[in-house]
Amino acid sequence: MTPAKRAFDLWTAAMITPFVAPMILVIALVILLRDGRPIFHAGERMRTPTQGFRLWKFRTMRVDPADTGASGGHKAPRITPTGRWLRRRRLDELPQLWNLWRGDISVVGPRPPLRLYVERFPDLYGEVLKSRPGLTGLATIAFARHEERLLARTRTAEETEAIYGRTCAPRKARIDLIYQRNRSFCFDLNLVRKTLFPSAR
Repeated sequence: MTPAKRAFDLWTAAMITPFVAPMILVIALVILLRDGRPIFHAGERMRTPTQGFRLWKFRTMRVDPADTGASGGHKAPRITPTGRWLRRRRLDELPQLWNLWRGDISVVGPRPPLRLYVERFPDLYGEVLKSRPGLTGLATIAFARHEERLLARTRTAEETEAIYGRTCAPRKARIDLIYQRNRSFCFDLNLVRKTLFPSAR
């Protein structure tokens, strides 16, 4: 990550923290009162092909210690009513502001992958993770809705893994590599704009 990109990340974090922090407190209280603890979910994601970190989100599902892999239709019964509301508005991702401050992620970049997919596709993610993972990115904008539709149909963990591994992970990685070849400050600003205002896509 270049010093200029990190400076932009810190400036963005400083600008949005006064607005996001109260929302995080309110949502945390709602989850505590309606669903109990834990309030947050910290899942491992990869910053580099060998270095992981904890990506923070609000908990949106009932806890299952055996939970692994991508989220598909087979996990839908575990989603709480509060979690469903948060997911539709992507408010479950607000705690990632902490990861932005820490430098685990950037504002724009590939979404941080799970370790098991990095290990399954080492050559592909070895290239993708030359860019710092981000809150949003080209693959998020271009493919996220399609991915949700594909995985919503799955009924078993095996089916989810087959579709994610065969279709979603490789396609997103290829889009992330397009971003990597064309990244610039102006491109990042355009992706942020399209994330905030989907109708502008």
